Amino acid sequence: MSSDRFGTSAHYKQQEKGYRDRALKLFPWVCGRCAREFEYSNIKELTVHHIDHDHTNNPNDGSNWELLCIYCHDNEHAKYTEHAQYQTEIKAGETNQDTATYNPFADLKSMLKK
Repeated sequence: MSSDRFGTSAHYKQQEKGYRDRALKLFPWVCGRCAREFEYSNIKELTVHHIDHDHTNNPNDGSNWELLCIYCHDNEHAKYTEHAQYQTEIKAGETNQDTATYNPFADLKSMLKK
């Protein structure tokens, strides 16, 4: 197996840096699944996920990317491990999760005044 498959070659790291930089410029720094917001100090925890799982498919418009926090990204890839282990049905890019819309801290200022 090539080291590109495991993301360890210099070429792969250079290619990843390129699409990661582009994705961070295109999209808001928010996880697409859990809606966690990021800032410069913790941006390393925000990853680029390839929707079709093809790391060579990097269109300039970002249509094959989504930003996911490291936890949601691991969960996305765990689906494939579970599929192999438990024979579940899975399709690339399809999610059984709704995106987060609830913000428990939306009215925090008024709650702190009480």
